[in-house]
Amino acid sequence: MIRSWMKSGLERMARRGAVCVAAALSLWSCQGQPSADPPIHLNPNMDNQEKLVAYGESRISADGAAMRTPPAGTVARGQLVTDIAYHTGVDASGDTLRQMPVAITMPLLQRGRERFNIFCSPCHGQVGDGRGIMVTRGYVPPPSFHTDRIRNMRDGEIFGVITNGVRNMPSYRHQIPVDDRWAITAYLRTLQRAHNATLNDIPLEQRDKLGTP
Repeated sequence: MIRSWMKSGLERMARRGAVCVAAALSLWSCQGQPSADPPIHLNPNMDNQEKLVAYGESRISADGAAMRTPPAGTVARGQLVTDIAYHTGVDASGDTLRQMPVAITMPLLQRGRERFNIFCSPCHGQVGDGRGIMVTRGYVPPPSFHTDRIRNMRDGEIFGVITNGVRNMPSYRHQIPVDDRWAITAYLRTLQRAHNATLNDIPLEQRDKLGTP
C-alpha cells in the first residue's frame, strides 16, 4: 500500500513538472501580436512633457516661432571675455599690442610649432618662407615672414591676422583657439629669430656642439 501511494505521488509530481515545463516553453516562445496601441510607458521620465523644439511653433510668441533671438549682450556660458587685450590683441586704447600678453615658455613654443605646422605651413612653409605645398599647387604665394615688413609687425597684428584673416588668407578664429593663436605667434617669432640668427645669439656652452670656435 505504501509503495502504491509513493508511486502515485511521484506520478503526480512528474505530471505537474511536465505542465510547468510546457507552460514555461509556451511563454518563452510567445512573441505577442502587433498592436496599434502605444506601448505601456511605466516610467515617463518627462518624455511626454510639453516643450518647444527648434524650428517648431509657439503659441506664446508674437511671430509664432519657438526659436528666439537672445537678448542683446547675452553671453554663452564659458565664453565671457574679461581680458580684451588677450582675446583681441588690442589694448584699451585701441592700439595693437607690441608684445604678446603671455609668458614665452618651451611648452608654449612646442604647442605653437605643432599648430603652425598643421594650420600655417601648407601655405607659409615650415620655415615661414612662403613656399608651402599649396604654392606648388597653384595657390597665390604668401609673403615670407622674414621680410622687414613682417618682422616689424607688432605681436598683436600677427594675432589679428590669424584671427581675422587678410587678403587671400581666411580667418582662423573658429579653427584655432585664442591660446593657440598666441602660441603660433610666439613660434613665428622663433622662426624669424632663427632665420636671422648670429653667432652672438648662441649661448657659449652650445657653440662647441656646432663646431664653431
